[in-house]
Amino acid sequence: MSERRDATTSPLRGEVAPEAREGMSSATSPNPALPPHPGALTRSDPPPQGEGGGYPYLSGFMQDGAHVLPIRVYYEDTDFSARVYHASYLRFMERGRTELLRAVEVAQSDLHASMDGLAFVVRKMSIDFLGGAVMDDVLTIVTRPKEMRGASMTLAQEIRRGDEVLVTADVMVAAVRGGRAVRIPDELRAALSAGQ
Repeated sequence: MSERRDATTSPLRGEVAPEAREGMSSATSPNPALPPHPGALTRSDPPPQGEGGGYPYLSGFMQDGAHVLPIRVYYEDTDFSARVYHASYLRFMERGRTELLRAVEVAQSDLHASMDGLAFVVRKMSIDFLGGAVMDDVLTIVTRPKEMRGASMTLAQEIRRGDEVLVTADVMVAAVRGGRAVRIPDELRAALSAGQ
């Protein structure tokens, strides 16, 4: 059984109210310009930026030499008490490190493809849990380059809820190819150093 709906009917759960459908078709604009579908972008392309860009903060943004990634806590991130499970913070920080590279226009998939299988692996992590997030919290993952060496770099990371710091970590990652440590590519070294 289908329900007939028109402009005066309130939207169903999950629908967008007609007045909120900015950019959708109307009598005066039969072919509106919609933002590109995320799947239309290649893996290494940054999300569209600027006015009308569609998803300007999907990959976070750079601010004062650090990368800032906003995320929301979902049910899957929590344990039976609805608090964030400790291993979920590691996933959040991994996303922050990945998006930092994307923000300086270096995609890990491109490095892997163009440099004979170059990859980054976590070698060492020092982590301090200071507080706990709960379901539906909006967190920010702050990632800042701290130290660069030949084949490794250390990144300082924080997970914040507003001004409250919930987790801090120093994460050393190493560049490897074929299971052996290799020098971090000069273009990545320069890009990360430029933001410091």
